[in-house]
Amino acid sequence: MTIRVLLVDDQPMIRTGFRLILEAEPDITVVGEAGDGRAGADEARTLQPDVVLMDIRMPHMDGVEATRRIVESGSSSRVIILTTFDLDQHVHDALRVGASGFLVKDGPADSLVDAIRTVAEGDAVISPRVTRRLLDRFARLAEQAAPVTVPPSLDALTGRELDVLRALTRGLSNAEIARDLHVSEATVKTHVAHILDKYALRDRVQAVILAYDTGLVRPAAAS
Repeated sequence: MTIRVLLVDDQPMIRTGFRLILEAEPDITVVGEAGDGRAGADEARTLQPDVVLMDIRMPHMDGVEATRRIVESGSSSRVIILTTFDLDQHVHDALRVGASGFLVKDGPADSLVDAIRTVAEGDAVISPRVTRRLLDRFARLAEQAAPVTVPPSLDALTGRELDVLRALTRGLSNAEIARDLHVSEATVKTHVAHILDKYALRDRVQAVILAYDTGLVRPAAAS
């Protein structure tokens, strides 16, 4: 299977660099490029790539709004957010509207390639340090404004599923969760699938947000 990727970034040199990295991989092909969010959303609708690499700050339309449009269109394309900083002020907004991952632009090339493969398989990519800082940011925002909706209860989850959800908030991979809980990786995958299915979540990033919104995990408790 070849993973089809769309590059959305307002800097041509960045797009060229990403293209050179990705097209050196036998299972990845770059199907298009766009220099701003509006063009990126349009290209995603036309090309239907498997993965969109989306810069967060661009002219005409930023990466948050472009991501929202892609997700709300019902497209199967999955979005990885790109930024220059560890935690751009808009990244949490992009994750809330349906982005499937977060990468810092100055990270290693193999991290970019691995992230694309992971997201293309239906999973999500977010590092432990970013998970913790996102939770901290969600907490500060929640303190500044009254909630618009009452978060759902987690009563539908079993005790083991709650354990897995807590582990997801720590940014652990399935293999790491399996070691921590002394179960097989296949069992962890099953638990994650059940969590996503019970709450109609797109991926584990949205599961992390659910864990915070319901109070299952507080920033001080995340690691």
